[in-house]
Amino acid sequence: MTKGPLEGVRIADFTFAWAGPYASTLLGYMGAEAIHVESNSRPDHSRTISLTTHRRFQGLNQSPVFSDINAGKRGVTLDLKKPGAVELAKRIVKICDVAAQNMRPGVMERLGLGYEALRAVKPDIIYLSSSARGAEGPERRYVGYAPSFAALGGLSHLTGYPDKPPANMAGEIDLISATTSAFAILAALNHKQRTGEGQHIDLSSSEAISVFMGEVLMDYDMNGRVQSRDGNRDIIMVPHNCYPCLGDDKWVSIVVTSDEEWEAFCAAIDKPEWIEDERFRDAVSRKTNEEELDRLVGQWTIDRTHYDVMNLLQKAGIAAVPSFDSEELLKDPHSKERGLFTVVEHANEEKQTMVSPPWKFSETPVKIYSRGPHFGEHNRYVFGELLGMKDDEIRALMDEQIIY
Repeated sequence: MTKGPLEGVRIADFTFAWAGPYASTLLGYMGAEAIHVESNSRPDHSRTISLTTHRRFQGLNQSPVFSDINAGKRGVTLDLKKPGAVELAKRIVKICDVAAQNMRPGVMERLGLGYEALRAVKPDIIYLSSSARGAEGPERRYVGYAPSFAALGGLSHLTGYPDKPPANMAGEIDLISATTSAFAILAALNHKQRTGEGQHIDLSSSEAISVFMGEVLMDYDMNGRVQSRDGNRDIIMVPHNCYPCLGDDKWVSIVVTSDEEWEAFCAAIDKPEWIEDERFRDAVSRKTNEEELDRLVGQWTIDRTHYDVMNLLQKAGIAAVPSFDSEELLKDPHSKERGLFTVVEHANEEKQTMVSPPWKFSETPVKIYSRGPHFGEHNRYVFGELLGMKDDEIRALMDEQIIY
């Protein structure tokens, strides 16, 4: 069988929560082997509670959240507050190409697992440090989570409605930071392949959000204008919104980007008179009269299903799609045909549905290989097979609670 594109790459993963772990999970989809190092004194909080639903899980192996964010990894347990554990962690790093951590700057250094310490045992190591504000700067030690990244990155201020406070986003922001981390690691692996050199990657999760703010920053820099919240609306394009459809809480997203598309839209919905209407004749007029136009479009969509609206407008070249809820996404025929979802074994022989990798490689498989690891599930494999330790050595370390 053809191997994944990152087959042979190994990652020592000292991360927790979402923004850290998901980076190596993405690389694992492509065949990399990630060894997730955890501590009994500080288990990953996604093992115990869902930050989305606030559901608490019984035991450390029941959480589908942890399993999803850490799919396919090997799991080991070490008490890194003990010197013996730190030495074992260094031995793990020695057989890896990448080490990743998302502690506050200074924490890993105090443990003896900072970049310089690990480079001493593995000179070509790629070392990713991910934190709220980065490893340098006056706010480097500040605590931050996904809502902090969105707020500091400038995205929260733009998200929401004009008469409401900024929307405080959560998990999806972590995943953006993690995807940025994975991209950076791939670039460093390419450099290492060409030169043999490892390096330190200093990633700021808030800056990973700021990179999306280019248009907004340019608007201020050139026009002195501070953009703010405007719901689903665009600064130029109209219609640009979600409109109500037939059924309970059913919506369709419609975007018209040009005068040509506007004419096609009007023809498709049998409203040719709108083309010559002074209120909607060009982009400036449509923006000026956006409130009225949104009302009229909503009157047209409300008697149709979101699928009917999509099918009609897509034939005219208009970007119209249903705003799926979770049930619709899981049942969507197109998504099913593309294999968007993977079902894996979870705890107690239960099944768990996960979202598959969004990329389809023609020559190398990219997939979810397994659920996330149970707590310490692969201690024997990592310490025994990979590090060559004998059973009595492992038992002694377990007795000392260096390994759990």
